[in-house]
Amino acid sequence: MERMKTVLQAGNPWPLGASWDGQGVNFAVFSAHAQGMELCLFNEDGTVEVTRLKFPSHTNDIWHGYLPGAKPGLVYGLRAHGLWQPEQGHRFNPHKLLLDPYAQDIVGHFEWREEHFATSRNNPQQPLDTRNNAQYALKARVVDEQFDWGDDRPPLVPHQDMVIYEVHVKGFSQMNPKVPENLRGTYAGLAHPASVDHVKRLGITSVSLLPVHYALDEERLVNMGLSNYWGYNTLAFFAVNPKYASKTDTQTARNEFRAMVKALHAQGIEVLLDVVFNHTAESDQLGPNLSFKGLDNVSYYRLRPDFHRYYENFSGCGNTLDIRNPRVLQMVMDSLRYWVGAMHVDGFRFDLAPVLGRGDHGFDRGGAFFTAIAQDPVLSRVKMIAEPWDIGPGGYQVGQFPHGWLEWNDHFRDAMRGFWLHDGQPRRTRGDFAMRLCGSADLYQHRQRRQRMPVESVNYVVSHDGFTLRDLVSYNERHNLANGEDNRDGHGNNLSYNCGVEGDCTYPVINALRARLQRVMLAVTLLAQGTPMLCAGDELGHTQDGNNNPYCQDNAITWIDWLDADDDLIDFTARVLAVRRQTLPFGNHWYQGLPDPSGKRDLAWLKSDGQFIPDNAWHDPSDSVLGCLIATPGRSKVPVLLLFNPGITDCAFKLPPGGWRVALDTTDAHGLTRWVEQGGKADFPLRARSMVVLLAAGASIAF
Repeated sequence: MERMKTVLQAGNPWPLGASWDGQGVNFAVFSAHAQGMELCLFNEDGTVEVTRLKFPSHTNDIWHGYLPGAKPGLVYGLRAHGLWQPEQGHRFNPHKLLLDPYAQDIVGHFEWREEHFATSRNNPQQPLDTRNNAQYALKARVVDEQFDWGDDRPPLVPHQDMVIYEVHVKGFSQMNPKVPENLRGTYAGLAHPASVDHVKRLGITSVSLLPVHYALDEERLVNMGLSNYWGYNTLAFFAVNPKYASKTDTQTARNEFRAMVKALHAQGIEVLLDVVFNHTAESDQLGPNLSFKGLDNVSYYRLRPDFHRYYENFSGCGNTLDIRNPRVLQMVMDSLRYWVGAMHVDGFRFDLAPVLGRGDHGFDRGGAFFTAIAQDPVLSRVKMIAEPWDIGPGGYQVGQFPHGWLEWNDHFRDAMRGFWLHDGQPRRTRGDFAMRLCGSADLYQHRQRRQRMPVESVNYVVSHDGFTLRDLVSYNERHNLANGEDNRDGHGNNLSYNCGVEGDCTYPVINALRARLQRVMLAVTLLAQGTPMLCAGDELGHTQDGNNNPYCQDNAITWIDWLDADDDLIDFTARVLAVRRQTLPFGNHWYQGLPDPSGKRDLAWLKSDGQFIPDNAWHDPSDSVLGCLIATPGRSKVPVLLLFNPGITDCAFKLPPGGWRVALDTTDAHGLTRWVEQGGKADFPLRARSMVVLLAAGASIAF
């Protein structure tokens, strides 16, 4: 601090944030409505405010200044001066220290205190809270971006080969005894050979991490002794959450994250990030001034057009970022480029993604955000995945995202649950089932001038948001009392059968049924046409004891219990993915199901008697057994036959002419079978609640 000048020079209005050039640091902050901006410098640990410097320059709504002699490690915050007119949307209060939206490293531990609020919550007559919150506020630290990436390269997994593994950084390794105790629950723990070996054993190509941006625990949860475990409450879009750093050496959290990416890339595994650009942790009009709200509330957030004191809440979390503003859009784009360029991630899953496409009149797939992504030389090359719904008007947009975007497909989820989880008769017909099995053509094939592809359907039955797979087949009701909301939160199960004693695995018949249902749900998800997604832990029987909304449970409810892992189920999952990898039953093209000039069909649907399913039988609720004969698989050189029996009784299925060999049978704990083909004459004994994969004579699967 002694060698550093204490007067800001003009500097440049770019790049936004704090940038070290080897001689000093340039600071640039956006605010279209501030009347003044101050840079506040702190001591090394951020506990003492040393000085305040006025930004000398203001160019195109960017406040900027250059501090000669400043170096990485400098701790700073911002104070914005302007109008306090909440009814007009302005919430400036210079008594509140604000975090730079472009902060890459954050100093301090956030505590909910009255000093963080711009106006008194206890005295409505007091227009401004004049207490200085600097002692308790989060600050930014100037960083040096150097990192030894060595020969790191993106795996560039082709879309049709992708298998997504949704995982929470902490929950994945927190209870794994094969990971050193000081690394459990961290980025280094996910990069540890024990973790990587498991992912490789399964055949996963792409890990999708629940949010790792710097996030806050909501005040309500903190007051209940809980936390926002999932992390969908972002405050800083450029900063790694330090909660998942091991702190075992001098590595920063940012570098530990990069070392994790490097380790996964070395094994050919992509890293995707779940990102939350729909809202921030500042909540609604009653929330604190921590960053965006105090810098330029009118620009950063969508305010109600009839009354700017209040926020449009398309996220359900109190506020909605206003991507219509060019500078807010720039921040989102800069953040995405930062994570690709500086952190080497391979793509993103966008939480409540329709928010990003909302213009003045609702969702627009040709809007500014999607256009910016499409033309960007960096971002146009990485994976983009949408959660295609929000809670605003017209917020359900499944099938409506631009060509090239992948989408979570809840139609697949609901159809598969309704087809397989029942008591006697499926609640979804085989027509519904077949549509979802084959890429959901009704959603993705015809609604845009440029044809979308089957791979753009992200197929899943279970995600982080809901029951685990084991709990889905074990519980009739949610058990969320630990969340402190009297079991009103989360979604109810959609099972229509009584699964027996909930969660109890001492009943052999019930437990065998649950095991069989787990296997068939895994198999159909991983082999269907599209991009499969597996929720971490479902391959080993992870249970949350019936809690289907454990967003606030940072404990053994959510942490994967490796000591109780079902090794047979892990082996089964690996076998299913080997079948997918070696045969790719469905290619990434739309099947016509019509005969070519030689009379051969690229795909045919069969009844159990071996005949084609007639048009009037697709929605026959009395018959749900079907076969799918794929003459032109994506990778196998011979036809593939998939058989499905969701019923509660076995049946004999007449196989097409020619020899057949079983590659997968979900009734067996390891996916094996004792059935031997008998010269093409014997029917196949298709057991209840099962799926079977057969290959035409001459094919084999290597394990």
